This record gives sequence, C-alpha cells and structure tokens, in this order.
Amino acid sequence: MVTIIDTVSNKAKAIDSVSVRPRHPEKAHKPDNPVMRKPDWIRVKAPGSPVYKETRSIVKENNLVTVCEEAGCPNMGECWSQRHASFMIMGETCTRACAFCNVSTGIPNALDPKEPENTGRAVAQMGLKHVVITSVDRDDLADGGAQHFADVIHAIRAASPETTIEVLTPDFLRKDGALEIVVAAKPDVFNHNLETVPSNYLKVRPGARYFHSIRLLQRVKELDPTMFTKSGIMVGLGEERNEILQLMDDLRVAEVDFLTIGQYLQPSKKHHPVLNFVTPDEFKGYETIAYTKGFMLVSASPLTRSSHHAGDDFAKLKAARMTKLGH
Repeated sequence: MVTIIDTVSNKAKAIDSVSVRPRHPEKAHKPDNPVMRKPDWIRVKAPGSPVYKETRSIVKENNLVTVCEEAGCPNMGECWSQRHASFMIMGETCTRACAFCNVSTGIPNALDPKEPENTGRAVAQMGLKHVVITSVDRDDLADGGAQHFADVIHAIRAASPETTIEVLTPDFLRKDGALEIVVAAKPDVFNHNLETVPSNYLKVRPGARYFHSIRLLQRVKELDPTMFTKSGIMVGLGEERNEILQLMDDLRVAEVDFLTIGQYLQPSKKHHPVLNFVTPDEFKGYETIAYTKGFMLVSASPLTRSSHHAGDDFAKLKAARMTKLGH
C-alpha cells in the first residue's frame, strides 16, 4: 500500500518525529488560514528507500542543514532516493518572515567555520555530479553571508572538483559588494527567486524588493556573461495571469536563462493561504509562453521547485546554449 503525504508539514513530521520543534513563533499571533485539500496531481509518495536513508545519514553526520527538510519540500523522497540534496548554509534560522516560507524566523547563531569543509566532504561522500547551495537570509551579517557562500563553493571545488555548483542566494539587500563576492567564486548557475509577482510583495515577501531582485539577476550577467542565471516563482498566491507574463518580460530584460514555476503549498494555518490550485494544463501554457519569450529553459508544473532535477536541468542548459551558438 502506498502511503500518501497530504501536507508539507505532515511530511516533515513523518520524516523525523524525534526532532519536531515549535516553528514560527513570530506567526503565532496571526489568524488561522484553513489549509485547502490538495488535488490528486499534487500527491507524493512517502520516502523510505535505502538510498534515501543513506543520504539522510550523510547529511546528519556532517552536521548539515538541507532546504529539503527545512522547507518541507514535497520532492524530498524522490531527490534523496537519487542522491540529490540541496544544502542550506548559515544555519536554519532566517532574519526575515516571508508569509509563504516554512523556515523558522529569529536571531540566527554565529556562522559555523567548519561548515564549508563539512559541505565539501558531504558532496564528495554522496558522489554528487551537481549540488545546490542555498541559505537563509542573514541580514545580521555585514555582507549578508556572501563570503560564506564563496567559502563553501571553494571547499566543494577542493573536495569534489568534477561537481558542478548551483547557488540559490538571498537578495543581499543593502549589502554593497556582496553579489560580486559570490559571482567571483564562479558557481556554474546563479539562482535567485522572485517568488511571486510584485503586487504580492508587501503581504507575501515584505522584507524584499521586486526590482532589486530583478537588478541583482541583471548584475550577475554584467559581471559574468557566461554564468547561467535562474529564477523562480510560485503560483496560487492570488496573482493574475497578466502579472506572470509581465514578470517573464522583466526577467528576460535581465537576461535570465532559466525560469521555474511551481504551485505554492501552504505549510501551516499560520502561513499565507493557497488561493487557487493551478492545473497541469495551465502550467503547460505558461511553459509554452515562457519559451516564446526567449528563456533558454523552462520548468513549469505543480511540483516544480527551484532545486528539483537541478543536475539534469544544468545539462539541458548547457545543451541549449550550444544549440543557440550553433555548435
């Protein structure tokens, strides 16, 4: 019998009932938003394969945090069973409180100086061909954690030279020079998610600025035109179709190569409600339009997430660039 996991939060509990801890005290005062029942196309199987357990063991042994666990990703069972994992550096406490996010908010701990080395070792132990490195927002740090990102990239290069590296960074808002530090470390893919359309920012992503994020992505291309850039959004947060199409145009002005679009899933009653479930056919429509606007690669589906199939997608990006260049 197949076990079905119905909510992101239940999935996290099923994975590790021992480590359950109170989450989101900063949202405790907020009114409850009933969690909508998911349509059949969003159901996923519970994890549990031997490879999944081995991946989990390596993560724990190296004292690492994964966004897979912290964000309650619905694809975690599939990815970990294929030795894919996205590491979340700089701790598990974020300095912002986005209305959609399942990562805890508060005052973070000091950076772990051993984390770069531990991450590099874990990547080598897992034999990863491609790794995604993301982080919480660290507005408390002078550079937003940019140098720590660079240190992790260098450590992975030293421990596993053949592994390609994708970073999914915060916006480095009001952190002059931070972006330049990360780009100089030469990740293979630079990802920064817009998350939603600009009209939603005040209620969904209040600590961020839409056009700052657009400019961040544009600046990456100015610093290194050869670096692949990537961004993603969630749908189901009350956005209008024409707003999504305008967002696509904004990203193309910034020369972003790769767009991901996935369904927002409400982590708890204290988070922003899901206002609608977008059908697979609607996702296909968005994908088709995005390609006509010039994106090199598009992933649009209910279960699409920034890091899902990232290694395969990187290979597709390289192939698409070669085709574009006529090779």
